[in-house]
Amino acid sequence: MILGSNSVRETHYDVLFVKEDASYEEIRASYRIAILNSHPDKLNSDHETGERFLRVHKAWEILSDPKSRTAYDSELRDLRQDVVVSEDISLDDMIIEDAGEVMELYYQCQCGDNFSVDSLELNQMGYTLMRDGTGIFVRTPDALPASIVLPCGSCSLLVRLMINPDIKVPIDGYL
Repeated sequence: MILGSNSVRETHYDVLFVKEDASYEEIRASYRIAILNSHPDKLNSDHETGERFLRVHKAWEILSDPKSRTAYDSELRDLRQDVVVSEDISLDDMIIEDAGEVMELYYQCQCGDNFSVDSLELNQMGYTLMRDGTGIFVRTPDALPASIVLPCGSCSLLVRLMINPDIKVPIDGYL
């Protein structure tokens, strides 16, 4: 995620589900899977699918070219220079508050404030927070594990929310 003014946005690495130190071959393999899984001709063509396809294609354009990847990595480093990563967390570590149409997810920071994200923000990033009779879970676009970085509401700490689409949090785990 690229952070700016306390918002959360995907990096090209997040879009392709690869680490930032991934090799060209790893990026290429992940791109092929992601582009196939998000191609509008293969899926029911809707607005979200089209946007996901375009994000995957743009990520590949940047990360497949050594010069543009180097420039992009430099931009990421500049954006993160004042940021401290705190820890990795999972969905079951978060407090989930159900407010009807929107669910809020919180995790307390050491400073006393919270890391938070809601179901609408997750949806904008291509992840769907879903509930059924037994619990809640996150559906990812490619049905692959993913992660997003959440900023604290007050300090410069970050947590990485690890999303495993196979894990469901029991219903009594949220309010």
